[in-house]
Amino acid sequence: MQNSERVGFASKLGAILAAAGSAVGLGNVWRFPYETGNHGGAAFILIYLGCVFLFGLPIMIAEFTIGRRAKASTGEAFKKLAPGTAWKYVGYMGVLTGFLILGYYSVVSGWTLEYIFQSATGNLLGKSADDFVAMFNEFSQNPWRPLIWLVVFVALTHIIVVKGVQAGIERASKIMMPMLFILIVLLAVCAVMLPGAVKGLEFLLKPDFSKITSDAVLGAMGQAFFSLSLGMGCLSTYASYFNRDTRLGYTAMSVCVIGTCISILSGFIIFPAAFSVGIQPDAGPSLIFITLPNVFQQAFGAVPLFACISAILFYILLALAALTSTISLHEVPTAFLHEKFGFTRSRAAWLVTTGSLIIGVVSSLALGDWNDVRIAGMNLFDALDFLTAKIMLPVAGMFVAIFVSWKLDQKKVREEVTNWGTLRAPYYPLLIFLLRYLTPIGILLVFVNELGWL
Repeated sequence: MQNSERVGFASKLGAILAAAGSAVGLGNVWRFPYETGNHGGAAFILIYLGCVFLFGLPIMIAEFTIGRRAKASTGEAFKKLAPGTAWKYVGYMGVLTGFLILGYYSVVSGWTLEYIFQSATGNLLGKSADDFVAMFNEFSQNPWRPLIWLVVFVALTHIIVVKGVQAGIERASKIMMPMLFILIVLLAVCAVMLPGAVKGLEFLLKPDFSKITSDAVLGAMGQAFFSLSLGMGCLSTYASYFNRDTRLGYTAMSVCVIGTCISILSGFIIFPAAFSVGIQPDAGPSLIFITLPNVFQQAFGAVPLFACISAILFYILLALAALTSTISLHEVPTAFLHEKFGFTRSRAAWLVTTGSLIIGVVSSLALGDWNDVRIAGMNLFDALDFLTAKIMLPVAGMFVAIFVSWKLDQKKVREEVTNWGTLRAPYYPLLIFLLRYLTPIGILLVFVNELGWL
């Protein structure tokens, strides 16, 4: 199964940072604080941590196992490991999921560039809360401005992906991930120094277990899957570039720790800042584009330069987090087309870029002029989000767990986890137990809950 001619990451650090970049995205910086705010703060975080290490970590190791064992993209890995079976369709679903998410995710990613521009030009200063609502609605429903930023963001993604694994993905990850971490620590320090920030810190760090409900538990589980980019083919595709001596368990643990730290540090930015100016932390999806500009305005309005700088840094942080994710999402179908049809990497990347732009344009217009076009009562943007995040991702994650623990030869799985017997892996029996029983049941609960069947 080992193909020594396949291009791989040049270093262990590069492999970890690339995989962490795939896992870290807007889900960590925006969705995690929003879910935490909705479910009572610190108690939700404790449950989330449990879900990351009981469910997310095993699935990540399983995806790594599939990718490195097959030395092939997600679309070809299942076919290679289980030839002549229907398992190949799980791989194809991963490719399709990554491609669809890339299209509409790039729309929101482009919004971060708009807000970097608005912050840098001082257009976020001197506005009321209602002004920020009107500003966001006018921008998101504009037929042209979001499309311009969409094209710019997809172009940035394309440039990095077309350069290849080492010169493009690995090099970009080594630059962007440290930058992202530095920015998030800097903003967190600024936020906790604001007047009244202690209330936000109490909300974030003092558990209130009376807030814990079954919905909060399932929400934490779903957030763990979302934050770690499980089930969309990114991690298994990246793992196909891992070297033989890459430690899968250590790499997966590193990615989970990095992703969790980014998520929690995001809470240290948002909750102290929100409480400082009297804004509720459960503001929902509008949090980063409506509520936070208002936070920057109220917190630093007396010193306009500070307000501008803090807003610029925050939206650069968001853009970096989004870009690390779009790179991995782009790589999934690009690697598949390159391997399946023998296209050059450049041609495969152009096909994916063109297709994702078409999906992005449709998704963007669905928030404006095409908002009346509905599927099951949802506009096209929301329908794509529902299909991928609430159906395709949990189904793919469940099949990955079942495939590695039940279908794949356990000798091969043990070889991957122990690096062909060169590493001790005392956790291996627990890993298989979780993948066989606890993880599929947990994912199934998330799945039926997201569909409203619980």
